Amino acid sequence: MVTTAAPARPDPQPDTWQGRWAHEADTQAFAQRLALCPALARATLALHGDLGAGKTTFVRHLLRALGVRGRIKSPTYAVVEPHSAIDCPLMPPGEPLSIWHFDFYRFSDPREWEEAGFRELFASPGLKLVEWPERAEGFLPPIDLDLHIDPDPMPTDPEHDDARTVRAQARTPLGQTLLASLA
Repeated sequence: MVTTAAPARPDPQPDTWQGRWAHEADTQAFAQRLALCPALARATLALHGDLGAGKTTFVRHLLRALGVRGRIKSPTYAVVEPHSAIDCPLMPPGEPLSIWHFDFYRFSDPREWEEAGFRELFASPGLKLVEWPERAEGFLPPIDLDLHIDPDPMPTDPEHDDARTVRAQARTPLGQTLLASLA
């Protein structure tokens, strides 16, 4: 049975979307909705949440929705995993979408970002997904959309602990376009 994400709750901040993913199918549905927005092809998303919150699970669903094939692994040890979406619905036929999935969890000094040469990757066209962005604070370019994922503190199904509360906050006009696609 496929469920859908709970509808967005009104938020006093116009640049914020809040919702709940009761099951992983809701995470997938959210990612699929976001993957339909053409602005995503040039966006930078920051993913916030503790270890095990579901950041990489969300990324896997998003990359699949964008047409990435093959194994999608966490960049925890490699710091960055490049991907190419050959049949991406956001791109002209035959033109792949470049995607970089960063995980700065192991960074101990934000200067590592500069020393690793990430400036060039962030300046190039494509989608950038950043886990643990606070570890490279002050070095990252502007974030278009902050996505906060947290385990639901009051799960309704004690046999499933995959419920999540989610907050997406636009930081740029491009981020506002992404947010509008979630409504």
